[in-house]
Amino acid sequence: MKFCLLLGAVLLSVLLFGCVTMKIKIHYPKTATTNQVDVYHGITVKDPYRWLEDDNSAATKAWVEAQNRVAFDYLATIPERAAIKARLTELWNFERYGVPFKEGGRYFYYKNDGLQNQSVLYTLPSLESEPAVLLNPNKLSTDGTVALSGMEISADGNLMAYGLSVAGSDWQEWRVRDVRTAADLPDVIKWVKFSGAAWTKDGSGFYYSRYDEPTEAAKLTKVNYFHKLYFHRLGTPQAEDKLVYHRPDQKEWSFGGGVTEDGHYLIITSGQGTDTKNRVLYQDLQTPDAPVVELLMDFDADYSFVDNDGPVFWFKTDLNAPRHRVIAVDIRNPARENWKEIIPQAAETLTGVGVINHQFLCTYLKDARSQVKMFRLDGKFMRVIELPGIGSAGGFAGKRHDTETFYSFTSFTTPGVIYRLNLGTGQSREFRAPKLKFDPADYETQQVFFISKDGTSVPMFITHKRGIKIDGQRPTLLYGYGGFNISLTPAFSVGNLAWMEMGGVYAVPNLRGGGEYGEAWHQAGTKLRKQNVFDDFISAAEWLIANGYTTPKKLAASGGSNGGLLVAACMTQRPDLFGACLPAVGVMDMLRFHKFTIGWAWTSDYGSADNAEEFPALYKYSPLHNLKPGSKYPATLITTADHDDRVVPAHSFKFAAALQVAQAGPAPTLIRIDVKAGHGAGKPTTKMIEEVADKWAFLVKSLEVNPTLGGK
Repeated sequence: MKFCLLLGAVLLSVLLFGCVTMKIKIHYPKTATTNQVDVYHGITVKDPYRWLEDDNSAATKAWVEAQNRVAFDYLATIPERAAIKARLTELWNFERYGVPFKEGGRYFYYKNDGLQNQSVLYTLPSLESEPAVLLNPNKLSTDGTVALSGMEISADGNLMAYGLSVAGSDWQEWRVRDVRTAADLPDVIKWVKFSGAAWTKDGSGFYYSRYDEPTEAAKLTKVNYFHKLYFHRLGTPQAEDKLVYHRPDQKEWSFGGGVTEDGHYLIITSGQGTDTKNRVLYQDLQTPDAPVVELLMDFDADYSFVDNDGPVFWFKTDLNAPRHRVIAVDIRNPARENWKEIIPQAAETLTGVGVINHQFLCTYLKDARSQVKMFRLDGKFMRVIELPGIGSAGGFAGKRHDTETFYSFTSFTTPGVIYRLNLGTGQSREFRAPKLKFDPADYETQQVFFISKDGTSVPMFITHKRGIKIDGQRPTLLYGYGGFNISLTPAFSVGNLAWMEMGGVYAVPNLRGGGEYGEAWHQAGTKLRKQNVFDDFISAAEWLIANGYTTPKKLAASGGSNGGLLVAACMTQRPDLFGACLPAVGVMDMLRFHKFTIGWAWTSDYGSADNAEEFPALYKYSPLHNLKPGSKYPATLITTADHDDRVVPAHSFKFAAALQVAQAGPAPTLIRIDVKAGHGAGKPTTKMIEEVADKWAFLVKSLEVNPTLGGK
C-alpha cells in the first residue's frame, strides 16, 4: 500500500510537471588524457586514460569522487527513486533459508531474517532441536561489508574452518571455530584466494591454497601467479604450514585440495585459468610422506572427482562427451584402456554428480531447466526425481550412507523453497518455504527459441506480470552473460520482481559461451568465436521487438562481469537497438585485461592481445576501443566498485571517460562507483537495495516508464 501511495504521488507530479521526461543538463568531470600509445603486432593503439589504472593515485581518487558526485546527484533528482527503494526494501524483507547439510551427525544451514546484511549460519543436533547461532557475520562489521566467503566442517562435526572477505575483495582470511562452543581457536590463515578448506579425516588440520603475500599498494591490482597448496595443522602458526604441492615452473597452474570421504586420499585438482580442462593428482594419506602421484595430466578434458570405491576413482568428464558422463579409473591400473564408462552421455547436459545412499544422484540441464536422475553404482538407471515445476534445483549434498538430502527449488517468480528428499522412495516434501509479500501466481514465465545471426536456435526465458498487454511498448530488461561455461537458469531476484511489478518484462537468453548445452555450446562463444555471443544477444533484442514486446526506445540491456562486456560490446555495435544500458563490473579493455589480478586466467575464453592471431578479434569488439566520437549512445549507467579485485575498476573508469567524450546524443552516460564493495560476492543487503534502486530509477527515467505500469 505504501508503495502504491508513493507511486500515486509520483504520478501526480508527472502529470503536473512532466518530470519523467524532464531533461537535466549534466556537466561531466573533465578527464585528463595522456599520449600513451602501444603497438600490437604492427597496429598502433592509443590509451589516453591509462593513468586511471592506478587506483592508489590521488588523481584517480579525485576522478572517482567527481564522477560519483555527478552520478548520485543525477540519480537523486529522479522522483520515482524513493518509491522504488521503499518497495524494494519491503519485498526484500522476507525470511529465507539456505539448503541444510549434515556433517558428523549435526545439521547446518544459513538463514536471513529479511533485511540482514549477511545471512547467519546456524547448527542443530537434530531437525527437531532448537537451532543455535554458529556464526553471525553481521557482528563482524557495522556496515555488513565483512562477509563469510567459505566454510568447511570437520568429519566429526566439531570444528569449522571459515573464510572471511572484507569489502568484497577476493582475498580471504581463514579462521577455525569450535562448533560446540561457537568460540574461535587462535589459528589464522592469510592471503588465501580461490580456495576452500579440506579437513583430514581425524580433524587434525586442513588443506588450503594461497598466493604469496603482495604489497599493500598492489594487493588489489597485482597479477596473481604461482598458486600453492598447503596443509595447516591446528594449533600451529601459518609460517609452519607444510607446502604440499606447487609448480614453480608453471605460474598459471592453480591447485585445489579435497579429501575423500573415507579419508584415504588427498585429491589435487589443478586448473589453468578458467579453462574447463584440468589435471588431477593424488596422495595416499595412509602412508606417511607419500609422494604426490600424477594421475590425469594430459589437460585434454574436464575431470571432476565424484567419489571413490577404494582405489577406484569416479569422475564426471566431458572426454569424448561434450555433455558429460561418469567414468571409473582404477589407480592400480590407470592406463586409459582400463577406464570404464559408468553413466553414458545423455541428451541433457550433466552438471553435477554425488554419491548418496549408495547411489549416483545426477543433476542435468534440459533446455536450461533442472532435471534430476538416480543411478545405481554400476550405472543402471533407477528413476527421475520429480521436481516441483520448471526451474532450478540445487543442493543435494550428502555422504554415501545418508538416506536423505535437501535441495532448493527456485524460479524467476519464486524464491528458494527447501525440500527434503527421501532417497529410498525418491519422494520430496517441503521443508521450509519463505513467507512472501507478493503472490508468485501473479507472474508467468515462458520459454521461447529465436534464431541467431548464423541460424543457431537459442532459448530465452521471458517473465512478466500475468495478463499484461503485450502492445509493443513494454519496458523490457534483457539480461545476459554468455561465457566461461556458466549457465543461466531460472533464478529469483527481488530486484527483478520489482521491475516486473512496475509492468516491466524480464528476458534472459541462454547465449553461446555458456554451459547450457555442454562444452560445444561453450566453445562456440569463445576466442575467435566470441562475436557469436554478441550476435545472440542482439538477435534476442530484435526478436523481442519483432514479436511485439517492446521497441528500442523501451529496451534496456543489463549484465555483469563478462555480462558487462556483453552489454558494452553490443551497445557499441548497435547503439540504435537500446534505450538504456547497464554494464556492471565489466571487462572493457580487451587488450589489457590479462595484466591485472586474475585476468590472465580469462585468456582461455577470450584469447590474448599478445597472440597475433587473436588480437584482431579482440580489438574489433573491445568496448573501450570501439566507441566512436560523434555517435548517439543509449543512456548508460556503468557500475563498479573500488575493491573489485576480480575485474579491476580501471576497466569501467576508462570506458566511462571515453564514453562521455564520444557521446553526441542527449542521453546521460554515468558511472556509479561503490565504496567498500567488490565484484559482487558478499555484498550487504543495504548496498544491494541502494544499487538496484539507482538502476531501476535510471531506467524509469531513461525509458520514460509510466510508474502506473504496476497495474494491469
